[in-house]
Amino acid sequence: MANLPVESLPPSSTLPGKWAPAWVIAFVALWPAPGIAEAVLGLGALATVLRLLHLRFRAGGAALLSVPAWALTSTLFLAYWLPQVVSALDADDPARAWGRVAAGLRHLPFMWLVAIAVATGARRRVTFTGLGVVVALWVVDALAQAALGTSPLFWSMDQLKWLINGHGLCSAGQAALADRLSGVFGPCNLKFGQVLASLTPFLLFAAAARWGRWGWLLAAVPTGVVIVLAGSRASWITYALVVLFSGWRLLGRKGMALLLLSAVIGAVALAGLSTQVRERVARTTLALTGDAAGVDAALSGRGQIWSAALCMVRAHPFNGVGAREFRNAYPQCDPAPGQYAAWGAGPALHAHQLVLEILAETGMLGLLLWLAGAAMAWRAWRYADEEARARARPATLALAVTVFPFNTHLAFYSAFWGGATLLLAALFAGALLANPAPPQESAQPRS
Repeated sequence: MANLPVESLPPSSTLPGKWAPAWVIAFVALWPAPGIAEAVLGLGALATVLRLLHLRFRAGGAALLSVPAWALTSTLFLAYWLPQVVSALDADDPARAWGRVAAGLRHLPFMWLVAIAVATGARRRVTFTGLGVVVALWVVDALAQAALGTSPLFWSMDQLKWLINGHGLCSAGQAALADRLSGVFGPCNLKFGQVLASLTPFLLFAAAARWGRWGWLLAAVPTGVVIVLAGSRASWITYALVVLFSGWRLLGRKGMALLLLSAVIGAVALAGLSTQVRERVARTTLALTGDAAGVDAALSGRGQIWSAALCMVRAHPFNGVGAREFRNAYPQCDPAPGQYAAWGAGPALHAHQLVLEILAETGMLGLLLWLAGAAMAWRAWRYADEEARARARPATLALAVTVFPFNTHLAFYSAFWGGATLLLAALFAGALLANPAPPQESAQPRS
């Protein structure tokens, strides 16, 4: 019964699979409006739970998603969620901590929905192509902002906000403080570069599949320009990894070396044209001074934040200070209390580094759970055949560069970045362990 194909089931039982790709694409497209995106996530999770309860995880559940995909998706969720449970056991504010733990449960059914969206060849093509189109639209919009001074997409959302309640998405002060290309996310939500860099595999793989190496280059070059102008040095590292691993097979060693040389020359030219890029390059070179102050300045105060994170690890080694409690624990571990910080007034909000965030907020137990999840993901990849790896490669690369430990990061236990990371994890699991293609689909020639 568990191996019944989709076609043998009543039409109503395949309903979650039909709307899953549209739901996933809408969720990502609405990231610049985080409140609406969260509503989409919550409604998608609720709809999935209700539908699966109706199917009772019998033949319908197996047809929607393979048993290994159900298992891996759930395991990756638990590797993320259980550290929150562990860290809440001795929380200073139990109500708030357990409230966050309970709210985190909404991600599990949504991850199932995301995995269902890529569980067959037809749905996977729609989902991955749709994500690539969203990224392409964001790139074109950001290029328009670079040329015109305003993001057309953000301007449209801002005008709509004015019509609804008489004020914009960002204040004039926030807009004046923006020091980089903000794209569709706007000047008061400066995470555009990092988000875009993590999603670029969907655009680059789609362009390469459609038009070969020249399509890949046509997509990679303007995307790289936007990411450099977006100003986040973490996104530069992320995108460099994406370019290296997605372009190596297409361009070869010599082609990749030529591309990297061209990229360096292009970055220098952009630094000459853009004051913001030039300032970030100059700030980065402060690390070459060799002293702690220079390194901390080059890292925009990250050295101070990381010192505080290590203090938290020493004070709470087993289960940390609590998920999303970094800002509250920071004053007790501030290595330079009362002194001006590079990020301005107030405590640091998070550790800005994946491993330190996990250790500081969830302790060694949390890190062990994350490592267990990573080991299960690696085991699934290792034992998958080449066909499975090929269909999962865009999501695999997107997830890998997002959690690449030798970089700085957004807060993985925040609602936004946590949801984004779990989305990529579910895309990886669902695509890698997808249901086998039906005979009529596998017999079709590839385009």
